[in-house]
Amino acid sequence: MTFAIHGLTVSRGVAIGRAVLVASSRVDVAHYFIEAGDVAAEIDRARKGRDAVVEEIHRLQETITHMGPKEAPHELAALLDVHLMLLQDEELVRGVKHWITDRLYNAEWALTTQLEIIVRQFDEMEDEYLRERKADLEQIAERTLRAMKGTASPMVVQPSRSTRKPSQQDLLLDDTVDVPLVLIAHDLSPADMLQFKQSVFAGFITDVGGKTSHTAIVARSMDIPAVVGARTASQLVRQDDWVIIDGDAGVVIIDPSSIILAEYGFKQRQVELERGRLLRLLNTPAVTMDGEKVQLLANIEMPEDAQAALKSGALGVGLFRSEFLFMGRQSRLPDEEEQYQAYKRAVEGMQGLPVTIRTVDVGADKPLDNSQRDTAHLNPALGLRAIRWSLADPAMFLTQLRAILRAAAHGQVHLLVPMLAHASEIRQTLSHIDHARATLDNKGIAYGPVKIGAMIEIPAAALNVKLFLKHFDFLSIGTNDLIQYTLAIDRADESVAHLYDPLHPAVLRLVSETIAECRAQGKDVSVCGEMAGDVSLTRLLLGMGLRSFSMHPAQILAIKQEVLRSDTTKLAPWARRVCQAEDPVREMASKAL
Repeated sequence: MTFAIHGLTVSRGVAIGRAVLVASSRVDVAHYFIEAGDVAAEIDRARKGRDAVVEEIHRLQETITHMGPKEAPHELAALLDVHLMLLQDEELVRGVKHWITDRLYNAEWALTTQLEIIVRQFDEMEDEYLRERKADLEQIAERTLRAMKGTASPMVVQPSRSTRKPSQQDLLLDDTVDVPLVLIAHDLSPADMLQFKQSVFAGFITDVGGKTSHTAIVARSMDIPAVVGARTASQLVRQDDWVIIDGDAGVVIIDPSSIILAEYGFKQRQVELERGRLLRLLNTPAVTMDGEKVQLLANIEMPEDAQAALKSGALGVGLFRSEFLFMGRQSRLPDEEEQYQAYKRAVEGMQGLPVTIRTVDVGADKPLDNSQRDTAHLNPALGLRAIRWSLADPAMFLTQLRAILRAAAHGQVHLLVPMLAHASEIRQTLSHIDHARATLDNKGIAYGPVKIGAMIEIPAAALNVKLFLKHFDFLSIGTNDLIQYTLAIDRADESVAHLYDPLHPAVLRLVSETIAECRAQGKDVSVCGEMAGDVSLTRLLLGMGLRSFSMHPAQILAIKQEVLRSDTTKLAPWARRVCQAEDPVREMASKAL
């Protein structure tokens, strides 16, 4: 039966494919693809995990035989018999082999996938006793996962399978073809998203998350359709269901009819045609109709993303999120040499164009790894994160600063500091940069000059922008956090996502006044938040005086098209009216240019 789930639009486009569920478990489960040649070894690993639990149950049964009925009641022995029976169930064994062999899932992923399928069968049973056996199945699966824990490689391996997009006829007539896969999970951390970045998934859906959560941001950088905040998607969608992700409408369609499939297949082709038209603008300079030059920069997460930035026509990297080098490492942070090599690859990859490296920004919705989510504090977004975290660990901070300075010997590097608010933080940060330079001088290690900038992402910083301009060469407005802190909205919380509003008058005032002050003092300013890549806001930002936008590479050509169609002499007075309006949305709609 066809049904739809509504969520939040975070990455546009249409994806059609089979559902791949990342099952949740009290045991951390690795999800990665294996190579075809490792299938037999992976099946053997799953078998050994099961055999270890079987052996454990046999030992318990032997112990029970030596106990009296008070110490080991009959029910306990019966429960162990049930667990043994479930462990040796042919459907479970056959299913795990199927997911490993046909989908190239690792053993843990195969087990949790098959568990999810069987659990649904238990849920549909009329007999209450049989329904309750679901808990027994979950227990033995968890014990098996624990038996296998620690033996899997954390590497994400590109599966040796075709990723050919099916034709519409394939989709309508043949369920057996090798079709794209759609990832569905309750939640995905930024580190999880980074792992899946080079995988075969055509789109993804999560139960939780907001439009500017970092999971959503990475999805946009992957340029694949995505919907977050879909609440119960991971519970309603079954493994291998046909799924359509309408990233434009924020809708997920499950088990679509042939008519709906045909309609969305047509929509997919239209999207591809539009992308083809935009490619014609690749080598066209971003200049407005009245001759204003606009700098379009790329946001990247890893050094290898520099290639995508160049291919998109970016004039540099406006934001290199260095924290992704630190994530998912079980607290083993990258040393100076490793960071230096990573920054150097990014700088050299941009072939002489500037690269802005932001110092590590972890905390809140970006923990270093899944096991370190901050549950000790009521609101980690207001706690020890970004520059606060760096200043609290001077050794780590100095290590990163030295690595960035050394990378600057290989090209244009700008150093960007996140979440500054206090004069004392500014002084400490600049002192650490001086200390890092002095250390490299003492060791005779080469380094290059850097421009130093600050992010404006706290209202206090925006209201005190003149202080920042005394100390920094440039400013970068991080609109994601600026909106979050101005409106007291947790941007990763789907329950308040409807209140997240880049067009709130207070937000527009902070952004426009920051841009105006920078222009008045002759200092460079850019926007590197999601507002920069939103085509509906391009003309407004141009009217405010912004001439430098930094966004995901996939969005650059669409923004360039808006720039080429704009006349800033007409946009400036219109933008002032919008910023002064009580209802900016209505003002934009009634007098859009």
